[in-house]
Amino acid sequence: MTDWQKQTGEDYRRKGLANRMGFGQHPVLLIVDFINGFTDPSTPLGGDLTKEMARTAELMNRFRAVHLPVVFTTIAYEPDLRDAGMWIKKVPALHILKRGTRMVEIDARVQPHSGERIVEKKFASAFFGTDLHNYLSGLGIDTIVMTGCTTSGCIRASAIDAIQYGYHCAVVRDAVGDRASGPHESNLFDIDAKYGDVVSSAQATDYLNGLGVVGAINGHERDEFQRWWDAPASSGDRRGA
Repeated sequence: MTDWQKQTGEDYRRKGLANRMGFGQHPVLLIVDFINGFTDPSTPLGGDLTKEMARTAELMNRFRAVHLPVVFTTIAYEPDLRDAGMWIKKVPALHILKRGTRMVEIDARVQPHSGERIVEKKFASAFFGTDLHNYLSGLGIDTIVMTGCTTSGCIRASAIDAIQYGYHCAVVRDAVGDRASGPHESNLFDIDAKYGDVVSSAQATDYLNGLGVVGAINGHERDEFQRWWDAPASSGDRRGA
């Protein structure tokens, strides 16, 4: 911890910031944008996130072992980029994230299992313009354990929306990454002060171990919900209400 982080942290706590929200009882692992466009250092958007993906894979396996849901996000645009809005003007490098290309696929090192949900988004937050909140609400989720990239962009935006939607939000320090250490550390500090709890992967694992079967969603029930959610909406379906 740097001097400014220590001093600012102490000042924040005196003023009533940087409290701990803790964990709930029904978590999801949200893996944000560990896609080839971000995890391949040779791309305009990429960086070396090997260590962060390794920690994520460990958490992913632990969630699966106790039948807790794992959700992934990707960013994917139409070939003509008409759905990229103003963001493509601010970050032209986003042009590599076109639907159907390798760049928008989840990195094989954290490969989704069959039936695990992949949320396609257009902008930074995992919630903005997606059905993620409705999906998690349907599963009874109250806690988001978040990994992925980038800390200063999609992780931060998703953490802000998570608290605004009423979730406990835990961002796993050693399982999120960025292209540079400065933005990474600054945004972790700010998230921890105002939007979520920044925790280690060890702390997240201890939380899962402490849950036992109390917080677990039955695997059969989750699969049934997934099939219902993915089925075409019929007349009177509540999803269209």
